[in-house]
Amino acid sequence: MSERDAGPDNAPVPRAPEGVATPAAPAAIPGLTEIPALVAAVAAYDPKADLDLVERAGRFACEQHRDDKRDNGQPYIIHPIAVAHILAGYRLDAASIATALLHDVVEDTGCGLPEIEQRFGKDVARLVDGVTKLTEIELKSKQTKQAENLRKLVLALSEDIRVLLVKLADRLHNMRTLDAVPQPERRRKTARETLEIFAPLAERIGMDALKTEVETLAFRELNPEAWQTIAARLSFLRGQGADLIKEIEADVKLVLQGHHVPLVDVVGREKSPYSIWLKMQKKNVAFEQLSDVMAFRIIIPEHEKAACYMALGAIHEAYRVVPGRFKDYISTPKTNGYQSLHTGVTVPERRNAKIEVQIRTLDMHEVAENGVAAHWIYKQGTDAATTRKRYPWVGALLDILEESEGAPQDFLEHTKLELHRDQVFCFTPKGDLIELPRGATPVDFAYEVHSVVGDTCVGAKVNGKILPLRHQLENGDQVEIITARGGTPNPGWDRFVVTGKARARIRRFVHARLKEEHVTSGRSAVAKAFRQEGLEFSEKLLELALKPLKQASLDDLYIAVGSGSLGPRDVVHAAVPELRSPPRAVDPMPLARPRGRLGAGPALGRSDRPVPKGAQSMPVTGLVPGMALTFAGCCHPLPGERIVGIVTTGKGVTIHASDCHTLNSFAATPERFLDVDWEDDGGGAEKHGARVTVSLENKPAALGGLATAVAKQDGVVSGLRVLHRESDIMDVALDLEVNDLRHLNTIMATLRVLGGVVRVERTRS
Repeated sequence: MSERDAGPDNAPVPRAPEGVATPAAPAAIPGLTEIPALVAAVAAYDPKADLDLVERAGRFACEQHRDDKRDNGQPYIIHPIAVAHILAGYRLDAASIATALLHDVVEDTGCGLPEIEQRFGKDVARLVDGVTKLTEIELKSKQTKQAENLRKLVLALSEDIRVLLVKLADRLHNMRTLDAVPQPERRRKTARETLEIFAPLAERIGMDALKTEVETLAFRELNPEAWQTIAARLSFLRGQGADLIKEIEADVKLVLQGHHVPLVDVVGREKSPYSIWLKMQKKNVAFEQLSDVMAFRIIIPEHEKAACYMALGAIHEAYRVVPGRFKDYISTPKTNGYQSLHTGVTVPERRNAKIEVQIRTLDMHEVAENGVAAHWIYKQGTDAATTRKRYPWVGALLDILEESEGAPQDFLEHTKLELHRDQVFCFTPKGDLIELPRGATPVDFAYEVHSVVGDTCVGAKVNGKILPLRHQLENGDQVEIITARGGTPNPGWDRFVVTGKARARIRRFVHARLKEEHVTSGRSAVAKAFRQEGLEFSEKLLELALKPLKQASLDDLYIAVGSGSLGPRDVVHAAVPELRSPPRAVDPMPLARPRGRLGAGPALGRSDRPVPKGAQSMPVTGLVPGMALTFAGCCHPLPGERIVGIVTTGKGVTIHASDCHTLNSFAATPERFLDVDWEDDGGGAEKHGARVTVSLENKPAALGGLATAVAKQDGVVSGLRVLHRESDIMDVALDLEVNDLRHLNTIMATLRVLGGVVRVERTRS
């Protein structure tokens, strides 16, 4: 089995045959000869399945796709058959297998859903409708299309989780065959979408092996240099300690047998390149500093939960524990049903190896590997109520869907927040458990309890002590929310909340309040314009302006005026056209007019007041338009990190990072501080300066390797200075031009995996 055939640190993901190479007659229908093997695979694990349904769906799909080709010229039917084999590997029911075979028929052929329902029944038709690509939706941008598709996907899987299982299998096969796509940008787009949406969805329903494989494939496409470097280092370690995993497995088995712990197996494995990459970024460390490149699973017999804690005690008695690494997901399972004990220990007898140990029962292991795809799930029903009860995160996404007004991309943003998260567990004063993402605040807690509690929140007690609402909660915190009747969300909360539900609710309130303010100010401005023209303000008269100004209602008209999209005099002139001034005659001798001094007359269209560079698109919010703006050279602030503005004589406003050490010198003059934020935390086209210090081996071409790695991540090296050089190592300061903080972190992580690099740190001066 090749590396693409299995998740690197998990059991192999079910994989379909790549096609049968037997010769076929010219008139043969592609794929038809492979259907019996698929039917046999389903019959092997479920003899009572509707095998006739699978066979009919397979034949129909082959006939419908007989003339369709993939990008590499192969028959298209290879794809749906492969997706069906993946689901058969997870032992899914016949309706799911039939859906996999038919999932592209409605989109790519002339067959409609009514025919699918007539031939294969309502259940299959409903599932096919849930996973069919929504090409009929004409949207303005690719991002909006992605957001709208995700919105529909969440609605569909809320009715039946099998929709998501088919979709994930579809994406897995697309990633396995990504090399067949000729356009590099299409491959990168698919890989990014996989990392941002489908891998987290797979994680949320517990399909760890599938998640790991698609992450690895996407990582290899998006960052091939980093993937290759980490894979090479793993291979090197494997060569150095070829038998180390086997030796530790044997050690652990002896320890458990000595404590009479019932045991199924002990399995060791390496972590995947992508998980290693993420840990290097999160902990800001080099590859050599990682302590848990190896992990071991202790599998206990089914239903022997108490034996898991016996095994934990035996491991802790035999080996030195790594502090802060113990997690109990058995007493407090993850939302996707995952249960296991995690700990980190050092095995001194085996070259002082630091390892991660996971302890779980056999039934817990099946759920950990295959999640909801475990075959017994369908014995319990798959209606909407069951889905929402078993998978509360589906309900959370639906709550976001209800709170997100307007643009689908807002829903996409909030949903990504909901999917990409580590967890903390907090408690209400009554002892109810509230699960939140890492970094959550009391405001997030309040909205998780109830939307009304969040809206009326005015303060919070954490473990009996009043703390700021931006305080980040920790595991085990008891949180009491203080509310006030008539309270409303604070728009400033949007800067620190981390849950999609809280952010969507806050933005909804802000939009509604802004709309009310625009209506009020717009109506006042129009009424004033009427008075200036000597007319009495009349909304009946104003209705005559709606059609020429293309406004649907008076409120829309007021909003357009209040937001500055329309001028109040234009509205009056649209309502009473006879008030318009006659067009001015063209000056026949424009050059004969005296120009006057610079900026004195309107003819030149200039002003004596200098316009600062970038004023047309101010990168920072909270400033008066046109205000002079500079970025501090002491801390090099970047979009994505918290900032503060300092009013500086002769410079206007200087933007510092909020943790800049020079801010202490302004402590005596707090009136100079301004509350500012980035216009776009994700960074725009504008580049920003940053500086990093790199320690690396003093070898030929070492500096060239740094510059090449930065360039491959779309960064620019604007300056390079050797700070210290010895015979074997040197320290280098790199001045970089980057988009934002995330861009800088990606470049730093890329540098860390380079051969010969010892340390990479961001410097502030």
